[in-house]
Amino acid sequence: MEKRFIGPEDLAVYLDIKLNTVYSWVYLKKIPYIKMGRLVKFDLREIESWLIDKKVEKLS
Repeated sequence: MEKRFIGPEDLAVYLDIKLNTVYSWVYLKKIPYIKMGRLVKFDLREIESWLIDKKVEKLS
């Protein structure tokens, strides 16, 4: 079974960014996340859609 929800540490590794950046994006509501009690989790399906929306097309 594929892992669907990941924590901030795993997301930082997945996106190859610093953990502080993940927390900053959550604080600023720049990235989709889910609160499970005190825990912050990320749905990989939503993250993939979010990445596609953020993609910048190359000009020819």
